[in-house]
Amino acid sequence: MQLEEEILDITRIESGNLILNKEKINLNEMITEMLREYEQKMIQSKKDLKLFYEAHNNADEVFIVESDRNRLIQVVTNLLNNAIKFTNEGIITVIVERKKDDNSNNNEIVVSIKDTGTGIDAEILPKLFTKFATKSKAEGGTGLGLFISKNIIERHGGRMWAINNTIINGDGKGSTFSFSLPISK
Repeated sequence: MQLEEEILDITRIESGNLILNKEKINLNEMITEMLREYEQKMIQSKKDLKLFYEAHNNADEVFIVESDRNRLIQVVTNLLNNAIKFTNEGIITVIVERKKDDNSNNNEIVVSIKDTGTGIDAEILPKLFTKFATKSKAEGGTGLGLFISKNIIERHGGRMWAINNTIINGDGKGSTFSFSLPISK
């Protein structure tokens, strides 16, 4: 069923018919709800994993974005599922923070999912967000989820990227997938 949905999404993306039903969403609340559900998934995975959520904001500030809730859940779900799949033990951290572009007045929310897993294979990294870019076929990977997720985020006016954590912290563990969304006015 998931493969069928992914193929339909790719068809919608490539034909320009991916329709977003945008509404104002409190990103903090949405992610907190999702992570409650994921705590059970992590227990069922029988892996030694811990899940953390860091919202970098003032106590009075909430992160409101105008987004298609279901599509945004689809993106975060894909990233969390990948983090669990490629992390046998350690920590998965979801970080949400407000960023301001120094060159303009653009404000955005950046959501990052950081894990202590295997990291991104050097062969896959340059083509990570293209269709069928995977080495995880044995684990049920189709290489379509990141392509779809990136396109969903871009349709929201955001961007998506990924890095191996060795680049940012030198500990050689895992990867960080991030996406940005414009802040709703």
